[in-house]
Parts: sequence; structure tokens; C-alpha cells
Amino acid sequence: MVWNQEEWRQLERETAQRILLGAKPQAPWAAAARAARLVLRTYSTSFFIVTRFLPPVKRRQVEVIYAAVRYPDEIVDTFPIPAAEQNRALDRWTADYEHALACGSVQEAVAAGANCFAGAFGQVVRTNGIPQEYYRSFLAAMRLDVTPRPFETLEDLIDNYIYGSATVVGYFLAYVYGPSAPAEFDRALRASRDLAIALQLTNFLRDVPDDRRRGRTYLPCDFLGAEGLSVETAADPDARPALDRVLRRLSRVAEEHYAAAERDLDAFAPDCRIAIQACINVYRQLNLRIGASQQGVMHRERVPMVDKFRVLPPSKYWRLPLAYLGAI
Repeated sequence: MVWNQEEWRQLERETAQRILLGAKPQAPWAAAARAARLVLRTYSTSFFIVTRFLPPVKRRQVEVIYAAVRYPDEIVDTFPIPAAEQNRALDRWTADYEHALACGSVQEAVAAGANCFAGAFGQVVRTNGIPQEYYRSFLAAMRLDVTPRPFETLEDLIDNYIYGSATVVGYFLAYVYGPSAPAEFDRALRASRDLAIALQLTNFLRDVPDDRRRGRTYLPCDFLGAEGLSVETAADPDARPALDRVLRRLSRVAEEHYAAAERDLDAFAPDCRIAIQACINVYRQLNLRIGASQQGVMHRERVPMVDKFRVLPPSKYWRLPLAYLGAI
């Protein structure tokens, strides 16, 4: 399920009104967080489930982060608007973010005209000391999707696209999760980078047909070349067996990053480890299914809900019905 532009605007208007009318100190933030939770629950069943295992304060901040990255992604992926309008929408969103950074609260940012989600994210950045440049890198990656280009090598893809589209988002989360000890923060950032790369590669592998429809390819040219393919010839139906081998190779690369992230899991604060482990388990399962699939590149692999539950901690199942009822 996805929302069209008007549905997003309606949610933004209603949320902004609640933020502005909030009289108690925490009411504006609570209104923004509730709306962000709805965004997450609508767009990502898997991530919504795993975030239920976070403590409430951190969970709300993660929900706001998700909404702040979801909307720009919708601009370039879903909204039926031309490239020039996509760039103008990103310009407006960037201005809202910069505006929010200069404000003292989400209520102040919204009162000054900022989008409610950008305003709430600005509060998360200030509260946690997240480097402001990280989100600018994310928005720069979104602009690469407006005018896509091929990536020559895996390193090119990781350094010049995944860094902005995923790694910095992992860094946002690391600042919210916190380290197990101050000296472990660099290791927590390293684990966040590994997990972000793994997740993004898995998403690329799952979304090859959709990306092709949008005129994009996130498969490194050297990986294609090793199978006698190019960006142009990879679309040939006769090339699908070779393309499947490229996907399986990238799936193995993703698995290496999932394993590296798991090795550094203890670098994070204990109250976040169950959620991070659940995230690794759920998306790793999707990656493994893609790597083992015999149905070919045009099949969009999914993990059935029952299989997602199998990799979650059974002692925490009680949280899930409450989450869908809006209690947590």
C-alpha cells in the first residue's frame, strides 16, 4: 500500500494542526510521532514489527526518522510527477529541514511553515547530536534517483549512492540507539554501516524489475561484465540466467555485511539489541530467499508473515497485537 500526494498532504495538514494546538510541553512531539508511526506501519511491515522491540522513547524517534526518509523517497519513486517537479519538491523539503534545524522544537518549526515530519526530524537531530550533514547526504542521494546513472563498481555504488541513501540512515539510528559504552560508539557506527549496506543491497536485488521500469540500475557494471552483460543487455530476456548469477553474487556480498553487523551487535546499548537482531534476522531471511530463488530475476521475493515471526524473539510476541492496536 502506498499513499498518493494528496493523502500525504492530508496527513501533514492534520498533523500540523495537532502540533500547533498542543498546549502541554510534550503534546506537539507526541502528535508528530503518532503520525510517523502511521507512516511506518503503512509502508514497512517488517521494520514496523522489529521496531516494536525498542524502548518507547527510542522507538518514537526511529519512527520519526523513518517518516523523514520515506517522504523524499516517495517523491522520486512513486509520485507521478516529472523530474523538474521532483527536484522542486526536494528543494522544498531541503529548505524545511534547514529551517527545522534553526528552530527549538517541532512546534516552532511547524509554526514557521516547515513540514511536520521535517520539523520532527530536526528535533531528533538536535536531541541526539546527529551531524546535520548526514541528512544532506541522504537528500543528495535522492537527487541521484531523479537523474540516475550506472555504477561502475561495487565500491562506486557503496561510496556514491548507498552512503547517502542508506549508510547515513544507519548512522541516524546509531545515534538514537546509543552505544554500550562511549568507547564502543565507533564500532556501533561500523555495524550500522554494514547493516545499511546489507539492507540496501537486499532491496536492490528484490526491486530489479521496478528499478528497471524507472530507468535505474543498481547492479555494478563490473559484476554485469563478469557475466558478459552490460546495463543495456541485462534487460534482454535471454540474459536472465546470467543476470540471476549476478544477483546471487550480490546476495553473497550482502550476507557478508549482515554477518559483520551481527558480530558487532554488542556495541549497541542493551535495550536496542533485540530490535537490531530482529532486523538482521528478518531482512537476512529475505536476502537468503533471493539468493536461493529459482524463479528468476523478474520474481519479486517476499518473506511470508509466518516466517518473519519465526525469526523474532518468541518472548516478545505479546507486543505485536498491541502495536497494531496502537498501544505501543
